[in-house]
Amino acid sequence: MAQILLTGATGFLGDGLLPALLSDGHSLICLTRHPAKAAERFSALSASIRWIKSFAEVDAMPNAIINLSGEGIADSRWTDKRKRLLRSSRIAVTEQLVSRLNSLDGEPDVVISGSAIGYYGAQTQDVTEENKSGWDFAACLCEDWEQAIGGLNSEATQTYILRIGVVLGRPGGFLGRLEMPFRLGLGGPLGNGQQILSWIHRDDLVSMIRWMLSGTPGAGAYNATSPHPVSNEEFTAIFGQILKRPTIFRVPETPMRLVLGELADLLFKGQSVQPKRALDQGFQFKYPDLKGALTQLFK
Repeated sequence: MAQILLTGATGFLGDGLLPALLSDGHSLICLTRHPAKAAERFSALSASIRWIKSFAEVDAMPNAIINLSGEGIADSRWTDKRKRLLRSSRIAVTEQLVSRLNSLDGEPDVVISGSAIGYYGAQTQDVTEENKSGWDFAACLCEDWEQAIGGLNSEATQTYILRIGVVLGRPGGFLGRLEMPFRLGLGGPLGNGQQILSWIHRDDLVSMIRWMLSGTPGAGAYNATSPHPVSNEEFTAIFGQILKRPTIFRVPETPMRLVLGELADLLFKGQSVQPKRALDQGFQFKYPDLKGALTQLFK
């Protein structure tokens, strides 16, 4: 079993990833700003987690790296200050990680580094890993984040880039923000509802990371999304059906843009992303369709 250095362990994805990695027998070194709080929060999991506050505390090369650091992209309006934080929490942290790894002896077997489907910018046609990056803030953020991990001096390492879609899981995350309004009967399509939502069940994302840790698939960028994206209107209808609630309140775009500013692009512009490389390499999704995924999460 491997020793894994993990960033972003205390986020929404970490809630599903940490138990899976520990059940596989791995030992974890997890970077966090608050080691004592993290140790208390995850105390029931295992003694096989070492919480660190700085990469300087990593004194030997781990077998694998999982780099998922980053402030929530949709947590607040994109002011200039917020944009700087979104960049530093991804790019600067990744550069610090690369600098520390390059100072250690040896090479990791596997590096898995986060990105997002925002890399492609707003798209109306299906996109795969072969498409070029977009030009807006989110696209530039993702492209620079991906380039940062490229500074690693390691020829033998299998390096993977995960371009992650909207992750569905409970509690918290994307669904956590929507559940209460929908349960109150206040849910509805955003704007015209035709923007595409490329999503993935958190369990499938965790499985994809475990698959990459094995070194089985070829290195490079992978879209971490379900093979069946849906329109916002379809998502709204299915979510309302699962919760047995009406979805008649359409949310107009103009006032939302006044409130959210540039951040509203995440809601009203979409991308139809296909996980072509994962499918070509033999990855099997447990939850390929939205209704099945939401049924499992809300059963």
